[in-house]
Amino acid sequence: MKIEIVNNQRNELLKRNEVKFRILHEGGGTPSRVEVRQKLAASLDVNEERIYINKFETETGSMTAMGEANVYDSAEQAKLIEPKYIILRSSPKMEKKEQ
Repeated sequence: MKIEIVNNQRNELLKRNEVKFRILHEGGGTPSRVEVRQKLAASLDVNEERIYINKFETETGSMTAMGEANVYDSAEQAKLIEPKYIILRSSPKMEKKEQ
């Protein structure tokens, strides 16, 4: 999996960078949001908790996925602004407890 930053724009009002990226995932299926979040954090050299992926989809018939993410100045700022469904979608899934 190879990641390429297409656009990185600063939004001072919301204290975040708005990043558009492209992922080449040859030899495998579309990676999960958690994997993309980890790879994006490593690429931008920031903490994973500050990144939230808003949009991520594979182009039909190709091994390329396009996405958009917000990289906040702090994790607290992200939790104030990002909708709860985005926060849940970007988090690793919890295992179901057996009864």
